[in-house]
Amino acid sequence: MEKWFLRCSSNRSLWRHGNQIRGGSSHSKVNMDGPRRHGGQWRVQLPEKLNSVYNQLRMEGKLIDAVIIAEGVKFQVHKIVLCKCTPYFCDLFTRRCSLDQEVFHIPGISAEIMQVFLDYAYTNSLTITESNAQELLLAANQLSASKVVQACCVYLEGLIRPNNCIGIWRYTTTVCPQPVLHYKIYGYILEHFEEVALCDEFLQLSAEELADIIDADKLIVKKENSVFEAILRWTSHAPKEREVHFATLLSKVRLGLLNPDYIRDIVLPSVLVEDQSLPLFSAATRMITQMISRRPHLTGICNTFYRPRLPTSVLLAIGGWSGGDPTNGIEAYDVRADCWINVNNSERPRAYHGSCFLNGYVYCIGGFDRVEHFNSVRQFDPVTGNWHEVAPMYYQRCYVSVTVLNGCIYAMGGFDGHVRLSTAEYYRPEINQWSLIAPMHEQRSDASCTTLNNKVYICGGFNGHDCLQTAEYYSPETNQWTVITPMNIQRSGVGVIAYAGRVYAVGGFDGSNRLSSVEAYSPETHLWTNVASMTTTRSNFGIEVVEDRLFAVGGFNGFTTSYKVECYDATTDEWLEVCGMGIFRSAVSCCVISGLPNMAEYVVPRDALPLRPLEEEGKQDEAESADSS
Repeated sequence: MEKWFLRCSSNRSLWRHGNQIRGGSSHSKVNMDGPRRHGGQWRVQLPEKLNSVYNQLRMEGKLIDAVIIAEGVKFQVHKIVLCKCTPYFCDLFTRRCSLDQEVFHIPGISAEIMQVFLDYAYTNSLTITESNAQELLLAANQLSASKVVQACCVYLEGLIRPNNCIGIWRYTTTVCPQPVLHYKIYGYILEHFEEVALCDEFLQLSAEELADIIDADKLIVKKENSVFEAILRWTSHAPKEREVHFATLLSKVRLGLLNPDYIRDIVLPSVLVEDQSLPLFSAATRMITQMISRRPHLTGICNTFYRPRLPTSVLLAIGGWSGGDPTNGIEAYDVRADCWINVNNSERPRAYHGSCFLNGYVYCIGGFDRVEHFNSVRQFDPVTGNWHEVAPMYYQRCYVSVTVLNGCIYAMGGFDGHVRLSTAEYYRPEINQWSLIAPMHEQRSDASCTTLNNKVYICGGFNGHDCLQTAEYYSPETNQWTVITPMNIQRSGVGVIAYAGRVYAVGGFDGSNRLSSVEAYSPETHLWTNVASMTTTRSNFGIEVVEDRLFAVGGFNGFTTSYKVECYDATTDEWLEVCGMGIFRSAVSCCVISGLPNMAEYVVPRDALPLRPLEEEGKQDEAESADSS
């Protein structure tokens, strides 16, 4: 199996093994099979090595049997060397020309690039720079040099930034077609659209290219406002030529996802809208009004105006306690469609466990199944759907607190079936090994933890006698725990999460009542501040942050397990109830997955959403109006 590496001076690496590419690069020299850097360039050393004797003969002008001419510059070469390098020259020397021909003109390739290519042919070393990468790719494509094409594509992929991705993307379509690289850059544009739309290259897109981009469900924007503002900027760049395309581009905007105030105050006053698209917005405004006034919780309906885009990440709710028994149910929450879907859950039921997402895998850690307190750790591959056992923890941990920091999983406290624990340990996935760290100051089960500013924070819990008000953090550099200001109230079964630069402690049980209250800790002031309370009381629930909102999932409300879910927005200091799970459960653990090649399997299929045309909405309005009269 071929294996090669690329490295750069910025300490970012680009690794290729088979068809996988990870990381990124800047400019340089690239070196496959033993990277070396010369001057600020990449040196690529390709696997097959030619005898250096050939290059010595070339330098001395000996045994030369052909002359290559590029841009009027002559290069002395050996036919056999070039034949071995690429089928283009083998065909040129043996089929397209007479065998005794010695001079060959190569059109379309500059002398500089030909020199680079011939150096590669004789030394197996390829110099790629930011200034020559695209031209070298074009030449390699012309000369059928597949390995050079491959190296150039990897190099260009590493160069991609918001300010140059469109130029490279268009180059790989119009000038030098490279479907694989083109598709990857297209994905980058969709993922970084908000940044790309502010760059100069964005203004060079054609109307068709822009329409294709903003029409994509995979377009990632925090708010749909960004899409409208992007087409407005693009059109304003050359208004006389581009105004004719505005209505078409506008139809690609998911107007139903815009705030009605934004439509009224920003969109409708636009001259372009008034001139060309007022009927479109009248329909959109009518539809939005209907959604808000008469169907506030309408979900699962999709027309072209409010078809949800795909989310950047998905929330998983794993296991928990349901109906008097632990469950193995896994549900995925699509934040854009406000809907939960079931995920294959062929795994042993467990509750009061921890879960996290690291390096493309979901880990379920510790927990309880009514019979056994686990020290086992299960790894789920969300791409294949398979579960695997990895190294167990040192301690059995039910009611465990779990978080991720610097590529390691931390598991703290819990209950081993006999006592509450103060011990803590961390897992390194690259060596599949757990190691003990300094114990906490408190024995804690039913606590919760998070990471912020390279520290692990753990708050609240139960020590076997009392619900705890205390909190502390762990520093990996010193292997020490430091006590911080206690919370305002005792909280066991609490949810703790880092959000908006603070540590939030949400809900829980104070020894008498389930809580809806929430407080946030500032590392700068060392103070806990009360913020808006949840709409419902809950303890032993899942908690995570998805797309800049904090979600509280399930739990126990003091009377029964809950399916309810709500989210908090720090900018408005408000909680909002969202779509509930299909399973009533407490002791559930949540994690957020992202960046998977099969993310679409964990969201609601957009084409499967029922379509309600706007005309149908209008007819329903008329019917409702007639009934009321």
